[in-house]
Amino acid sequence: MAEADTARVLTSPKFRELVTERTRFGWILSGVMLGIYLVFILLVAFAHGLMATKIGSGVTSLGIVLGLVVIVSAFVLTGVYVARANGRFDDLTRDLNRELGR
Repeated sequence: MAEADTARVLTSPKFRELVTERTRFGWILSGVMLGIYLVFILLVAFAHGLMATKIGSGVTSLGIVLGLVVIVSAFVLTGVYVARANGRFDDLTRDLNRELGR
């Protein structure tokens, strides 16, 4: 019985749509985060003067601020994914369950 249910789920167009959208969105967000991180690393490696620029009259440099931006962007992108998962992906899952009679 479980094999029949599994086959029904795997052949469902709603399931394919859910997997495709979730996978695509995950790769997009991963690419964005990778891009942010790579830009930061390249700035650290090749723009010493820019990264050492002092912000205000304190000891904080642009490099520290940009490092914090990298960390905060990871949290923001996680929030974006969670919002999409709780909205669109949950809707697709509900539609799939309805289609399968669950």
